[in-house]
Amino acid sequence: MIQTENINSVMRALADPTRRAVFERIARSDEMTVVELTRGSGVTQGAISQHLKSLKQAGLVAERPEGRNVYYRAQPEGLEPLFDWMSYYSKFWNERFDNLRDLLKEIDP
Repeated sequence: MIQTENINSVMRALADPTRRAVFERIARSDEMTVVELTRGSGVTQGAISQHLKSLKQAGLVAERPEGRNVYYRAQPEGLEPLFDWMSYYSKFWNERFDNLRDLLKEIDP
């Protein structure tokens, strides 16, 4: 069964459009610093740091300090609760599609 706390954390983290955009930028690269994420985002460095904190708490990003910089990388396994939740409900849709297929066969044999 799905762990409610984990899925809530991931959904809450990805519900914010700016935070989702930050996560997507990190996911498309190997690693990024706060400075790189701030550049061209239209968001302050402080706001980016807060978004990263939320993403880290949700298990969606990890950090690696190196000297004065901290590098952030996506943690794909952090999306597992979301994938599990969607997979659980796929049973619902598969049954509905099967029913639709049967109905269409009845209508047009």
